[in-house]
Amino acid sequence: MSEALSVVLITKNAETQLEKCLQSCAFADEIVVVDSGSTDRTLAIASAYKAKVIHQDWLGFGPQKQFAVAQASHDWVLCLDADEWLSDKLRNEIMQLLENPGAYAWRFARSNKFMGRFLKFGEGYPDYSLRLFHRQHARWSDDAVHEYVQTNGKVGTLAGDLMHESGEDIALYLSKQNRYTSLQAEALYQRGKQCGLAKLVFSPLTRFIKFYLVRQGFRDGLPGLVHISIGCFNSYIKYAKLIELHRLGKTR
Repeated sequence: MSEALSVVLITKNAETQLEKCLQSCAFADEIVVVDSGSTDRTLAIASAYKAKVIHQDWLGFGPQKQFAVAQASHDWVLCLDADEWLSDKLRNEIMQLLENPGAYAWRFARSNKFMGRFLKFGEGYPDYSLRLFHRQHARWSDDAVHEYVQTNGKVGTLAGDLMHESGEDIALYLSKQNRYTSLQAEALYQRGKQCGLAKLVFSPLTRFIKFYLVRQGFRDGLPGLVHISIGCFNSYIKYAKLIELHRLGKTR
């Protein structure tokens, strides 16, 4: 007998992406949408797909996702973002897997669309994400940004791709990255982490060598170059913000 599955999402003003996501996971026994205050058609779309809709004020990415997992009726959960959807191959694998899971946590590659192209190399792919798990054996971390699923058991890998299609232009993407680097810097500061000149300079360089050259990001053409360039800048600016936080802290 197949295990029952709850698909779990967190949303806010996701009307342009949500329907494609929900269509791809309509096979699930339950869809749970935890919304933090949408003012567009997000809730109407979720209701049209018979989703269980729950309001929760924003807690931060990790806590918000863990709250959503706790609202599910079934122990097996598949956690998606509204701008993600299951490829046919991944959907079929998940359906087969639930007949005999074999592990309590499963990851799969995420294919990110950037500048009109699904990246297949470098930092944009495979971008493995652990999103399918038994909630008695795994949970989301409490990180406010770059949250991840924590588990002590075996993690299986599926071959199908999770498609990530945010629909953002570069300006919006940069705006989001600015918020993320601020949250990252603040988290590092709260943990007492320090950064010197070497880290500031060599972290972006190491990132470029790893993902653009070793992982062949150059094969994704201009989108691959722009993507890694922004990633390297993120590394630089995150540590610049951390340095600033320490300097401001010392002068208070």
